[in-house]
Amino acid sequence: LIGRLMFELPEEMGLIAIAVRQTQGKGRGGNVWLSPIGCALSTLHITIPLHSNLGQRIPFIQHLVSLAVVESVRSIPGYEDIDLRVKWPNDIYYSDLMKLGGVLVNSTLIETTFHILIGFGFNVSNSNPTICINDLITKFNKEEGTTLKPLTTDCLIARTVTVLEKLIDIFQEKGPNGVLPRYYKYWIHSGKQVRLYNEEGPTAWIVGIDDYGFLQVHEEGKGVESVHPDGNSFDMLKNLIVPK
Repeated sequence: LIGRLMFELPEEMGLIAIAVRQTQGKGRGGNVWLSPIGCALSTLHITIPLHSNLGQRIPFIQHLVSLAVVESVRSIPGYEDIDLRVKWPNDIYYSDLMKLGGVLVNSTLIETTFHILIGFGFNVSNSNPTICINDLITKFNKEEGTTLKPLTTDCLIARTVTVLEKLIDIFQEKGPNGVLPRYYKYWIHSGKQVRLYNEEGPTAWIVGIDDYGFLQVHEEGKGVESVHPDGNSFDMLKNLIVPK
């Protein structure tokens, strides 16, 4: 629906589709995405000029959206310590333990404008198939003696889009360095080890992400290199490869 509409509407008009439930949700690489009621599900259309900071670094959009989802909760007064985090490149996690959301970005370049379709889904009040944000709030209330209220899908979709708009503005003005400190505050990878090439490959340590959104790792004796996933493994951090 949005794929058909996005070229027909005036450029300044925002467009988002929100589903209460999906029956044929898709993840990366055609994987099935389970979408029970209680999941925040939406597809957002945005336009980005090719000759802009973000237009020259389009892969960064998925990082900005993941960060926006996390900040949609953790920027609410009282909810700052709910342990919601980002996993490179496009997952939302409870601590570093369990996935509860993801982001899928498709882009089409028409002349000098990127038309971006951002699909994001994250568990708000559905405990299955993994865990949800309201479970984390209940757990936090028990442990800390607080009385934080559960959140709604509508509220968090609205907050995510609002935060994303601000993050895009900051990125367009200041580039990656304008948003990376906020991103690193919530990501799960600092100092973690990964294997390069295959499961018996050399060990490397995650350093950060480069100017184009690729992961940077430090392999002993070889300095810092940018890497990307090898194929469509479920775990994006398995068998990372160094581009030639």
